[in-house]
Amino acid sequence: MELIKQNFSIKDLENLSGIKAHTIRIWEKRYNILNPDRTSTNIRTYDSSNLQKILNVAFLNEHGYKISRISKLSDEEIAKMVRSISASTSKENRAQNSFKLSMMNFDEELFNNTYETLRKDKSFRQIFHQVFLPLLEQIGMLWQTDTIKPIHEHYIVDLIKQKLYYNLAEIKKEIKPSSDKLYVLFLPENEIHDIGIIYLYYELLYHGNQAIYLGPSLPLTDLGYLLERHDNLSFVSYFTTAPGDVEDFINQFNEQVCEKKTYELLLFGHKIREIQHKELPAFVTTHTNLNQFIDKL
Repeated sequence: MELIKQNFSIKDLENLSGIKAHTIRIWEKRYNILNPDRTSTNIRTYDSSNLQKILNVAFLNEHGYKISRISKLSDEEIAKMVRSISASTSKENRAQNSFKLSMMNFDEELFNNTYETLRKDKSFRQIFHQVFLPLLEQIGMLWQTDTIKPIHEHYIVDLIKQKLYYNLAEIKKEIKPSSDKLYVLFLPENEIHDIGIIYLYYELLYHGNQAIYLGPSLPLTDLGYLLERHDNLSFVSYFTTAPGDVEDFINQFNEQVCEKKTYELLLFGHKIREIQHKELPAFVTTHTNLNQFIDKL
């Protein structure tokens, strides 16, 4: 449990709930909505139960419930009301808050209820683009500001990946490839952030392409086995935290994979911004925007 952040500042609560710190202070004073501790220098600190409560309160407040009414409810009644509303609403701007709340509460039921509500009038692709992608961006910012810990990110990402794998299985049954080219997706050594490339895999299959995903942290030397079995190959990788030097990786790819024949290399992810303005070999194409690439498929 040492990975879970135990104490939060009022700024953390503001970042997670969207409720201004000034408003939180007023709610504390007027409605006794939270019970913070104080440091020796009289600075407010909040434990995980306070965080969960402000997320629930913010959720209800956004759904039209006045704070004066919410303050009269027990924690159990507040949580029950949140579940009820989450199960019946289908508005995407509410869904992100529900998913964020499920992350902080480690609440899989809330996650699934919110997802199933969205599925009533949205396709999986719409949910991923309109809700999951913005949510993941928010989570990245929360992680960078130390508002959440890796355990929170891992939990919500795994739940999203479960939905992604299910829809991958469905798409493989429904759509047959119409192209001779084989896209080979992989992550470089020491790269384990795979949700982006798995979704890219889904989109390639959805648009009728042949594609295989070889997994995270793959040595370039292993790609040689494919060169002996397939001619029309295009390699795809997604850089979030690795490799350490992108240009060095490209040079190694050229030496180890393109020794006898030049193969296309498509690169995605945050780290390729490091080489965005540099001159690259003709076989390399970089994409900073996933949606722009998908629109061209």
